[in-house]
Amino acid sequence: MEGFRFELVHRAADGAARLGILYTPHGAVQTPAFMPVGTQGTVKALTFDEVRETGAEIVLANTFHLYLRPGASVVARAGGLHRFMGWDGPILTDSGGFQVFSLAKLRRLGDDGVTFRSPIDGSEHTFTPEGVLEIQAKLGSDLVMPLDVCLGYPAGDGEAREALRITMLWAERSKARGAGPDQMLFGIVQGGFAERLRREAAVRIVEMGFDGYAIGGLSVGEPRELGHALVAEVTARLPPDRPRYVMGVGAPPDLVEAIARGADMFDCVLPTRVARTGVIFTRQGRLTVRSARFRDDHTAPDPDCACRVCRTYSRAYLRHLFNADEMLGPRLATYHNLAFLGRLMDEARAAVAEDAFEVWRRGVLTAYRTGW
Repeated sequence: MEGFRFELVHRAADGAARLGILYTPHGAVQTPAFMPVGTQGTVKALTFDEVRETGAEIVLANTFHLYLRPGASVVARAGGLHRFMGWDGPILTDSGGFQVFSLAKLRRLGDDGVTFRSPIDGSEHTFTPEGVLEIQAKLGSDLVMPLDVCLGYPAGDGEAREALRITMLWAERSKARGAGPDQMLFGIVQGGFAERLRREAAVRIVEMGFDGYAIGGLSVGEPRELGHALVAEVTARLPPDRPRYVMGVGAPPDLVEAIARGADMFDCVLPTRVARTGVIFTRQGRLTVRSARFRDDHTAPDPDCACRVCRTYSRAYLRHLFNADEMLGPRLATYHNLAFLGRLMDEARAAVAEDAFEVWRRGVLTAYRTGW
């Protein structure tokens, strides 16, 4: 794990929020941090120069999809994912565990691993804990994830226990295999939606001794309050000197609440996915710019935002782009949503540093909920 270090800079005096720096061979990441998702090696609609402009210091790519297309060997021959993508900052790769949930109708699950039927051509591919780490070694990402079992909500106790059993088995095998010499291996806490199983999973994963810890299986249909409670249950049992990553969380209120419970890193397709449908984030909640009420609204998309999009364009213009099916519409909305989250992370870090996080948190949530 040469070149990696997590420094806990400050703990908020008014709660569990933290300020940190994750050092990697490809640069440092200020935490709390949101990671834009580049599933196929690209953040949809943007260049990586634009992604960097939004404030992102690290991006995420997906092992499963890159394995299918273009193939890990192709990426390796290109010099690794950083050169292949044209992104020189840190990269985290997911393991394919989320696809155990999202592609449930296309997979067979067992103790040895999971066999998927490709959504591209129907061919079958078996992922094992060791094989997933080998793929990620070829990709050359900085932060790597072990294979795990992600459940959707709701999940019965028996189903959750079986998923946890397999996840623990795979975690042990992943720890024994280890990541590449220039990679940081996270352990993933699963356990469905029962707090007792999450507590059990956290304790067992920490005993294995990973470089960082992730909380998986959230934002899969569960009530918002339950997700917040599970984050709190897990983070309270994780070592303070390791980064904490909440997987798949990207709605602004959920990010703020997870930071309040001691989480450091986040990713989600939500900000870019909804942007492509004409939904943008504002301080007062989501705004659908396709709406007819914005036909003659020549104010900035988010008047409180200073990003390049909000300085230059209007709600009326964005509405026109989407209704005319112009590709610039999704590009501008995507840029804004990521810049919005970049600024949210900046503000959260400043609030933690100033021991004013709870006041800031209440103000952000009160304003944002007016637009729900």
